[in-house]
Amino acid sequence: MSTQQFTGGDEQFLRRYEYENEWVIAADTGTFGDDISVDVVGTTAIVVAESGDKVTETEFELPGEDVAVATNNGVLTITVQK
Repeated sequence: MSTQQFTGGDEQFLRRYEYENEWVIAADTGTFGDDISVDVVGTTAIVVAESGDKVTETEFELPGEDVAVATNNGVLTITVQK
């Protein structure tokens, strides 16, 4: 397993794990429930998070196109099959 960890200028946390058959990208969005939406276009993930009156949009490249997306308590998990 390989792990990479990133934080942005707003201190949002992003971690990428590489396993034998998949990559897992986990991000702490700081929002809960239905306040997160994710669209995947090709290998680009577009994440929109709403918190009160503030809307944040982030785009990042994924290592593949076979993607599953889940959210739980403000943590976004994107699993990409190799």
